[in-house]
Amino acid sequence: MADALDGNRSILVVGSGMSGLSTALEAAEAGFQVYMVEKEAYLGGRVARMNKYFPKLCPPSCGLEINFRRIKGNPLIRFFTMAQVERIAGEVGGFDVTIAIQPRHVNEKCTGCGLCEAAAVTEIPDAFNYGMSKVKAAHLPHEFAFPFRYVVAPQVIGTDEAAAIKAACPYDAVDLDMRAERFDLKVGAIVWATGWAPYDAGKIPYYGFGSHKNVITNVMMERLASGNGPTGGRIVRLSDGEPARKVAFIQCAGSRDENHLPYCSGVCCLASLKQATYVFEQDPEARATMFYIDIRALGKYEDFFTRVQADERLTLIKGKAGEITEDPQTGLVTVQVEDQSTGKILREQFDLVVLATGMVPGTSADKIPAEAAYDESGFVLASQPVPGIVGAGCVRKPVDVSASVQDATAAALKAIQATCRR
Repeated sequence: MADALDGNRSILVVGSGMSGLSTALEAAEAGFQVYMVEKEAYLGGRVARMNKYFPKLCPPSCGLEINFRRIKGNPLIRFFTMAQVERIAGEVGGFDVTIAIQPRHVNEKCTGCGLCEAAAVTEIPDAFNYGMSKVKAAHLPHEFAFPFRYVVAPQVIGTDEAAAIKAACPYDAVDLDMRAERFDLKVGAIVWATGWAPYDAGKIPYYGFGSHKNVITNVMMERLASGNGPTGGRIVRLSDGEPARKVAFIQCAGSRDENHLPYCSGVCCLASLKQATYVFEQDPEARATMFYIDIRALGKYEDFFTRVQADERLTLIKGKAGEITEDPQTGLVTVQVEDQSTGKILREQFDLVVLATGMVPGTSADKIPAEAAYDESGFVLASQPVPGIVGAGCVRKPVDVSASVQDATAAALKAIQATCRR
């Protein structure tokens, strides 16, 4: 390997979803010191909240566990959770970066025994389940969390409850005196892999998200179907907990729309097809209807689309859904749409409506704290004004998991090349 500029062979990876994890592992296994920064209390990003991947329909926990094992076994990787990058200065080969870490109030002595959780009384919305359930103020982020360490919510710090939580821990792992801290790192290159967020369905008022209990988003559907989700994997109506036996999937909810997201996220059709299989697995008599503009399932995914489409329990209707209304007595939701194949206006009731919201890059809201170039939607451009800062994964364009991993490999190579002389 060629000599590094200024002797700095370290790489900072911001974000720990599939693109961040893959970048970090590729760079570290090539011999570079890697620092990972993750704003959540656990690694894995949004993939950790998924139920299954398409097209194989396997759980993400398998792949994540393999990557976490590789991280634990590699001394060149150091990660910081509940952390964010506040400042980037300097240049390639010698970036000065300031990292801010929020207090977890639980230290490395934590064994995951759960005694602190048992002592907690206050409940807070569970962000991991998109607020569909609650967790105790002392809680594990989720059952497969890495690091496997509890968190004490700031809402109870300074209260008698916090003291009781601390007293319940026999390992002195609860540290109520933890404070926010900042520290500086010097790195040779930076890979920005902060992933994506679902488009805010509340910005589409005619779909009733937030006011109609049985209108949810596609990311919420993943949690409903997950065994470690808010309902133990049961797909139900949120209004009364009854099984959802008739489900509608509304494609392009806010996407391909000049008033919202002008682009196609590419993965939403496949995600809805996958989620239709969740419904059928739980109840062989269940039915699903998918309202779409165009089905985007190209290349290697066409076989998956063909297979799911062939299921007689799935109805595909070409037409962009209009207003969604709710029956206040039954909680049933009615979808109105013009069927483009017949020209007729259809109105049909469903137990549950799933909005296929698009992917918004993490950099749309949280910019890189340095001079950086983005497109009109907030995606990081391939060519950056500051050499040595590289985008990876869904901050560059909407992609699926496998494409994120491929893009991460390219990002790792670019970061390595940036820090090394030929």
